[in-house]
Amino acid sequence: MDRFTYVRNIFFVVGLIFAGTLLNIQVFDDNYRQTADNNIIRKITRYPLRGMIYDRNGELIVRNRPVFDLMFSSRELKINDTTAFCDFFNIEREYLRERIEAAKKRRGQPVALVRQLSTKEFALLEDRLNDFNGIFVEQRNLRDYPQNSMANIVGYVKEVDKAFLESQQGAYYKQGDLIGKSGLEKAYEENLKGQKGASFVMTNVRGIQKGRFQNGSFDTLPKMGENLYTGIDLTLQKYGEKLMNNKKGAIVAIEPATGQVLTMVSAPSYDPNKITGEGKQASENFVSLLRDPTKPLFNRTIQAAYPPGSTFKTVMALTGLQAGSLDSATTYFSCDQSLVGCHGHTSPLNVYGSIQHSCNPFYFKALRRIILTGKGENEEEDTRIGMNQWHKQLTEFGLGTKTGIDLPYEQTGLLPSPAYYDKNYYTKDWRLSNVYSIGIGQGEVLLTPLQLANQAATIANRGWYMTPHLVNQIGDSTVIYPKNTVNVDEVYFDYIARAMSQIYTARLAKHPEITICGKTGTAQNPHGEDHSVFMAFAPLENPKIAIAVYVENAGFGGTWAAPIASLLIEKYINGDIDDRRVWLENYVLAKSFMGVQ
Repeated sequence: MDRFTYVRNIFFVVGLIFAGTLLNIQVFDDNYRQTADNNIIRKITRYPLRGMIYDRNGELIVRNRPVFDLMFSSRELKINDTTAFCDFFNIEREYLRERIEAAKKRRGQPVALVRQLSTKEFALLEDRLNDFNGIFVEQRNLRDYPQNSMANIVGYVKEVDKAFLESQQGAYYKQGDLIGKSGLEKAYEENLKGQKGASFVMTNVRGIQKGRFQNGSFDTLPKMGENLYTGIDLTLQKYGEKLMNNKKGAIVAIEPATGQVLTMVSAPSYDPNKITGEGKQASENFVSLLRDPTKPLFNRTIQAAYPPGSTFKTVMALTGLQAGSLDSATTYFSCDQSLVGCHGHTSPLNVYGSIQHSCNPFYFKALRRIILTGKGENEEEDTRIGMNQWHKQLTEFGLGTKTGIDLPYEQTGLLPSPAYYDKNYYTKDWRLSNVYSIGIGQGEVLLTPLQLANQAATIANRGWYMTPHLVNQIGDSTVIYPKNTVNVDEVYFDYIARAMSQIYTARLAKHPEITICGKTGTAQNPHGEDHSVFMAFAPLENPKIAIAVYVENAGFGGTWAAPIASLLIEKYINGDIDDRRVWLENYVLAKSFMGVQ
């Protein structure tokens, strides 16, 4: 036998051996056929329940509801009849094509065919899902807001975007996952989200589950997110939303002793259930809210910066008294309306009377005494020194800076300083005469409703405040917040508090049994009608509630903001509205300012 024939025979024999082996494995060996039928291991994500949110009395504010996503991967999906397939799942052919193309780009990773089926919708499909090769189910949970309230406080969740997924913070998430986008949902995302689990299952080539992989030894259980317990009084919250119906503005109420926020109303608001999830209707609703000219998604309680108007006179008086620029016993200023307009009242006034009657000329003159300290070589230098001291003192009240509340997107407002005027006047040649209006809470001074409510809480406490907050407890852990002290003697705070208990400009705020200490404000609005403002706390001794109310384009503070605050104070302290004051409630409810600019 020659060498060529010898080598050829060797290759022939080896080929026969391989062919026989393959024939045995593929045709005669049942064990291989069984293994081939079960050669796909699929990881199914088990989504945790997101932590729930409660009010101060244990009322449920935010909960979860189950939804079902129908998933597939490009390598497993088999469609015998495209028309029947689309009809069964109620989808268009073009949509199916787009989904299949998306699945191919994911290189075998599952993508959603149909998302967020309700329990009822899923039940109608469940029995026939095995008829469609490669379709499997992932259960998730969407947020549910049973109270239809507090939309701008609790916020909402939305699907994570591509940019976030590619960031370092997005490592935990995958496409289709939901994440807190605003409010408490965003602020406490790490606590609320929980921890995903996973199940590993064996499936055949048709996508039908054949059992757990290695009896579930690699499976992990999801861990529910931590519950949040807030200081919100849901009853008071709903009442505040009711009073602000057909109005634009904000209400913030705080428990002075603890800093717990009792209510935060941003009006107008919206139903958070209508933008939950990623369905077509939810997306359309969200776009509609974004385009709404009344800005329901804008949280006016912490993002809107308004002139405080005459409510600012309280901190002006406290600053002047502490600095010695004003004297509680002997300092008198006449009501000189050649300086600025005012109400009709007796004149001259001391500090106590200036708060009672809300005298504008008094604070034009008081500002000059507070700012011009005599420490500078000329008026310009003296103004700069005095304004820096004034600015430092007022920031201790939490004005012109973030309060630190546990919500995202809080704004600072504006408390002007010499540096601010240098920048915005484009020259350092500005004088006190350019900025007189800040003495009455106009001009460049801007506060958020939260800052104003915190100002009321500070006066109620006679010189200190706890950092305002919503969440008191996360899971089983109590959250501790800092105490902040204002460098003004307690005696001056008590003096101003008592003056606030005797104000003449808020007749509609008075209550027959509760001593309401308040200060009205009419905030100038360059875009239209003035805003109605009221800041208050009650009662005078051992205060239980501090509150700020803004009603946009409503005019005098005593006419609209004051009665709203008074009703909320009564509701919180007494639990209901006295029959003698139902007329006031009806008066507020009947009025709309939605068409006013």
